Amino acid sequence: MPTMRWYHALAYFFGGAFLVNAFPHFLAGIMGSPFQSPFASPPGEGLSSSTINVLWGAFNFVIAYLLLLRVGKLDVRQTKMVLPLAAGALLMAISLARAFGRFHGGLM
Repeated sequence: MPTMRWYHALAYFFGGAFLVNAFPHFLAGIMGSPFQSPFASPPGEGLSSSTINVLWGAFNFVIAYLLLLRVGKLDVRQTKMVLPLAAGALLMAISLARAFGRFHGGLM
């Protein structure tokens, strides 16, 4: 059974967060839709082009890959390894739902 050090759990937590953050940007970008990004004016509120969102989503996928698959030996069959990943993903998903919901008609 692979061992998990504390910094592996931290990497998996943030890997889950980056993975979830990649999806709305990447999908909006490949659909050709402008979407909020950190590069808009004002950051996180204004709209960025679809190209910027594809690039931002791809960057988030790369960071997620590095944190999830290059740190330690992630085994998705090990609950103790999946829990930090799931916690980071869920926290980011809720945060994004609240943040983007303000602009796209979702409830806060």
